[in-house]
Amino acid sequence: MMPADDHTEQPESRPGGQSTILETRPAAPKVGRLPPWKVLLHNDDVNDMHYVVETIQALTTLNRHEAMQRMLEAHKTQTALLLTTNREHAELLAEQFASKKLTVTIEPDN
Repeated sequence: MMPADDHTEQPESRPGGQSTILETRPAAPKVGRLPPWKVLLHNDDVNDMHYVVETIQALTTLNRHEAMQRMLEAHKTQTALLLTTNREHAELLAEQFASKKLTVTIEPDN
């Protein structure tokens, strides 16, 4: 008797003396994660700090403390990383922040 190969058909015994042929197949390829993109908040001299924090909270999952930290970082250094996400979500966030008169840019996270 020859050893079974992964791609060979093998009979399977069933109750009542019947047998069924089963075929093994290679596993489906795994789908990888989408490449990450950075969402960067830019400082401006127009918007009130409280408004910026509220907008960050409204458009992201950041809590008040995290939103405040990002706003202060952008205020001091001109830019702050808000979050990293997939490109489609990053583009959506950029549009949403623009509609609130805040400047956000996106870039690949290499």
